[in-house]
Amino acid sequence: MQRIGLLVAICAVSAACASTGAVPQPFPSPRGPAAGSGAPAAPAAPSPAPPLTAEAALGHRIAATALAFRGVRYRNGGANPDGFDCSGLVAYVFSRHGHAVPRQTSAQFTVGLQVDRSALRAGDLVFFSTVAPGASHVGIALDDDEFVHAPSSQGVVRVERLTTAYWRTRFVGARRVN
Repeated sequence: MQRIGLLVAICAVSAACASTGAVPQPFPSPRGPAAGSGAPAAPAAPSPAPPLTAEAALGHRIAATALAFRGVRYRNGGANPDGFDCSGLVAYVFSRHGHAVPRQTSAQFTVGLQVDRSALRAGDLVFFSTVAPGASHVGIALDDDEFVHAPSSQGVVRVERLTTAYWRTRFVGARRVN
């Protein structure tokens, strides 16, 4: 009988807290510390991030698709998961999301809208001058610093930072296709 009474008391307390929003003392409440507890007030909960626009959400999906191919070997002229070159990776990833982009890096550099380096976001194309003047290499931005790409004949699809000296000095522009 004593166990049933304890169980009823626990349920009553739990229900009261859940239904009334009461905060057991001496825990801090949003209105400040418990009287006489000397405890500091709980920090305000961070405001939720604004919802993504449809365009930004698509950019995140494009970036996630590109990330799924990390480790796939580089293959000159490759445009499928058996092997990618840089522009082949971009064309393949965008096609998976219903966007046809040209197959060559120089042509990809002409599609979509130009984006300032400071405004990069997931799914944007980032271009570099590596083997020839102008845009000769392309990757897909993950955020304002990281991008995924198929780098060279000795490499695999991987993530790198735009702020490393090599990429920073070769950056020639960015485009938003989605």
